[in-house]
Amino acid sequence: MYTVLIIDDEEKLRSLLARIVSLEGFEVIEASTGKAGLKRLETQDVDAVLCDVKLPDGNGVDLVKEIKAKQPLCEIILLTAYGNIPDGVQAVKNGAFDYITKGDDNNKIIPLLHRAVEKVQLAKRVAHLEKRVGSKYSFKNIIGKSKLILQAIELAQKVAVTDATVLLLGETGSGKEVFAQAIHHNSKRCKENFVAINCSAFSKELLESEIFGHKAGAFTGAIKDKKGLIEEANKGTLFLDEIGEMPLELQAKLLRVLEAREYIKVGDTKTLTADVRVIAATNRNLEEDVRQDKFREDLFYRLNVFTIVLPSLDERKEDIPLFVQHYLNEFPARLNKVITGIEPAALQLLQQHNWKGNVRELKNIIERACILAEGELITPEDLPVEFRFAALPANTGQLSAFSLASVEMLHIQRVLNHTKGNKTEAARLLDIGLTTLYRKIDEYKLGG
Repeated sequence: MYTVLIIDDEEKLRSLLARIVSLEGFEVIEASTGKAGLKRLETQDVDAVLCDVKLPDGNGVDLVKEIKAKQPLCEIILLTAYGNIPDGVQAVKNGAFDYITKGDDNNKIIPLLHRAVEKVQLAKRVAHLEKRVGSKYSFKNIIGKSKLILQAIELAQKVAVTDATVLLLGETGSGKEVFAQAIHHNSKRCKENFVAINCSAFSKELLESEIFGHKAGAFTGAIKDKKGLIEEANKGTLFLDEIGEMPLELQAKLLRVLEAREYIKVGDTKTLTADVRVIAATNRNLEEDVRQDKFREDLFYRLNVFTIVLPSLDERKEDIPLFVQHYLNEFPARLNKVITGIEPAALQLLQQHNWKGNVRELKNIIERACILAEGELITPEDLPVEFRFAALPANTGQLSAFSLASVEMLHIQRVLNHTKGNKTEAARLLDIGLTTLYRKIDEYKLGG
């Protein structure tokens, strides 16, 4: 139910209006003065206000600003006995939804109220979505408690409130875009666009068109003008992932954007301006690329205003349990499965692994394990076979991870785990004699 506050010092008119509005399904609260109305707004959320212009303690036109200060999403309809254009104009400037004359416009009040509350509800939905987005990209949601990741978060928080260009360095899959999003959504540009592009995913020609836009006829297939990402990100943030892969010719154009906030579309001669913050990221050693003339030195120094180095997952393995729990809160529900945790042995295998793909690789491994899991816990058997080779007993000699003996040993151990050490059942499942199984267990020094 929507709530309407009626502010009017004429009791009979206020009561009549309250009756009419309540019959339309609105909850109505009343106040006889501007001060009393503002007091009600301190204790109750209101969707719309019907306010007389002439009040004993002030003017309703001026009261609009005070109402908006207390409840910004609330809409105000001003009622006056003697309407005049200057008051109406000023009322709208102050934030009023509408300004109508009593008596002549009585039949407009209810339709206006419905339109006003529709606008309020839309504004509330937008505010809710913005809050969810802001929460999603909060620095608090970046997973990790290791020293290196906390240092990176602290740096990102400090630079987020500025307009400085940021360079994020880190291995593939280490979370560079997550940091870029967090920096944007915690900056003064948060209500504007965050636009991202991977510079390694396009040819030189396509990348130039994507970033800077083009004019119709600039090249074959350019049948109409196209906005570039710089234009799309105006007032917001442009995230250039894998900046080290950008061709040298385009680096000069990007440098112009950073130095003078100017650029030219492909096929155009007109210089355009853009107010855009640039966050760049790479897994390359740009200083080495500069020495080898693969990256412009002047662009490097323009990008290198504020550098944040993101640690690899191998440098922060103490954070792996946090990531695992996070993904176990996400994937099982999506897969319609009940998985409550991970066996210590499986977690140990994850912490022993060499994570070349970093967090992205870990996420894929956990999703795969959730698909394969038959119980409520992720087990070593749910992990890829190369993870289990890391746990081979030390006394297995020189067995290779690719030898048939290694595969046989792992398979026997997996069956023994499945049967919870029941060797008779294990021999049946393996389709071998019990004596043979005992010989294999002794040969490979397996545990039952």
